[in-house]
Amino acid sequence: MSDLNHERLEILEQFARLDVHRRERTGIPEAIFAEGKTPDQVTRMLDSLAEKSGYALATRVSEVCAQYALDHLNSKLVVQHNRAGRTVVVRLREYEPKSTGGKVAILAAGTSDLPVAEEAKVTAVVMGCEVFSFYDVGVAGIHRLLEPVETILQKEISAAVVVAGMEGALPSVVRGLVPIPVIGVPASVGYGYGGKGEAALMSMLQSCSPGMTVVNIDNGFGAGATAALIANHVAASRVK
Repeated sequence: MSDLNHERLEILEQFARLDVHRRERTGIPEAIFAEGKTPDQVTRMLDSLAEKSGYALATRVSEVCAQYALDHLNSKLVVQHNRAGRTVVVRLREYEPKSTGGKVAILAAGTSDLPVAEEAKVTAVVMGCEVFSFYDVGVAGIHRLLEPVETILQKEISAAVVVAGMEGALPSVVRGLVPIPVIGVPASVGYGYGGKGEAALMSMLQSCSPGMTVVNIDNGFGAGATAALIANHVAASRVK
C-alpha cells in the first residue's frame, strides 16, 4: 500500500468502518447515508468502498456533496449522479455490473414522490435488478394503473415498490390488483395535519390488502433493497 493510500485509510477509519462483505452476508450491499456527513467524508467513503467492492452507493446526497464528490473522487472511478433520487453510484472502470435476472416495479403516485421512487430504483438497479418505473399513477386518476398492472403481469415482475404521499392509498390499491409482494413507501408530501408523511404511513399500516408491507417515511433505499432481495431470490430459484 502506498503512503498516500495508507494515510487516506487511517483518516477514513477515524469516522467510518465500512462493511465491505455486507452483500455477501445479507444480499444487500453497504450504502453510505450521506445526510449528516461532510462532503469529504462521503467522498472518502465512496472512494474506499468502490476500491474494495468495485462499486459504491451513497443516498441522500445534496447537490453540494455530489459536486464535491465529482471534483475529488479518484479519476479511475465512473460516477453516476441521480439528481432526482439524490444518489451517487461510483464504480471502477473495469467493474462490470452483473444482472441477477430479478424484476422489480416502481410506482409513484405523483411527481412529488419522484425523489423517493428514484432512490428505490437506483438501489434495485445496483442490486442487479431490471426495473420498470411508472410515475404519476395515483388514485386520483385510477385509470392510469392499467398499464402498470398489465406490465407487472406480463413481465412476471416479482415485487413492487409503491410510493405515495397525501393519504397514501395507492399501495393498497396496487396490492389488491397484483399477485406479488408490495412494499409501500409513505412520502412526506401533503398539506397541513399529517402532511409530512404521517397520514400516508398510518393509512398504509392500516391497509386491508394482505401481502403488503410498509417501510418508514421516505425510505426509498429500504423499499428498493427489500424488493430487489425478493426479486433476486425468485430469479435464482428459476435458474435451479
